Amino acid sequence: MACTIIPFRLFTPSASYLAFPTNRIRVTLTHTHLHAPSIFNRPSGLSSNSMSQPNAIATTNDAPSQPQNADVLVQYVVLRRDLIDTWPLGSVVTQGCHASVSAIWSNKDDPFTVDYCSPDKIDSMHKVTLEVKGETQIKNLSEKLTLGGIIHKLWIEQPENIPTCLATKPYPKSIVSSYFKKLKLCK
Repeated sequence: MACTIIPFRLFTPSASYLAFPTNRIRVTLTHTHLHAPSIFNRPSGLSSNSMSQPNAIATTNDAPSQPQNADVLVQYVVLRRDLIDTWPLGSVVTQGCHASVSAIWSNKDDPFTVDYCSPDKIDSMHKVTLEVKGETQIKNLSEKLTLGGIIHKLWIEQPENIPTCLATKPYPKSIVSSYFKKLKLCK
C-alpha cells in the first residue's frame, strides 16, 4: 500500500480577510483506486486573494459529476440592443447585473436557485445573454414570460423609469429555452 500527501486548501475565516492556509491530507492508494475525499483543483471564488491563486476543495462526497445529458440549470439575461448601441458598455452590463442579482435574490429559497448557487456549482453557473431590439420587445417578452409562469425580473432603471433588461430566475434549460429561441445572442 502506497501513501502520499496531497496539499489542499481549507477555508478559514480571518479577522480582516478570508485566508486559505495550506493543509495536508493523507491519501491511501491501493491498486489504481484512490480512497480519499474528492479533490477539485479550481478556484473557489471565496478568497479575497487573487483569483489566479489555486484553491482546492476537499469534500467527502465521491458522487460523480452531473451526466453530460442532464438538464442544466440556466439563467437567461436579455438586454436591449438600442441601449447597447447608445449607452456606455459598463452601464448596460450593470443593468444586466442588477436584473440577474434581483431575480436570484428574490427567489433565493426556490429549489432551482438554491441548487444553481450551491457551493459545488457556484463556480460553474450557466447564463445565456440575449438581446431584443428595444423597449417594446423587452416589455412584450416580459408579458410572454409572465403568461407562461416563468419567474423573472424586468429591471426598470430609476429615476428615468426605463425598462432596460430582464433576467429569469434559474430554471432547467428544457423548461425555459423555448421562450428565447427566436432571440439573438448578445454580441
